[in-house]
Amino acid sequence: MKSSAGTYESSDCLITTTKNDTLEIIIESIVFEQFGDQIKKVILNTLEEHNILTIKVECFDKGALDYTIKSRLETALKRGGYIE
Repeated sequence: MKSSAGTYESSDCLITTTKNDTLEIIIESIVFEQFGDQIKKVILNTLEEHNILTIKVECFDKGALDYTIKSRLETALKRGGYIE
């Protein structure tokens, strides 16, 4: 099941999750050069907190802060039925 949360607005991100056999993370960001590693770290840490090892996460970032990325991911996970 595909689920998403967020927007394409400035200082926000759109996160989409899809069921997958492996862990796949795709990040497109206007600040990827400076913060791509940090965005990936936030996504990985959030998935680890919820013991999710296999999923596809797509993050389309427009300069969101860490807590925004985390909350968008958790909302998408809830909408997709991965967490309660």
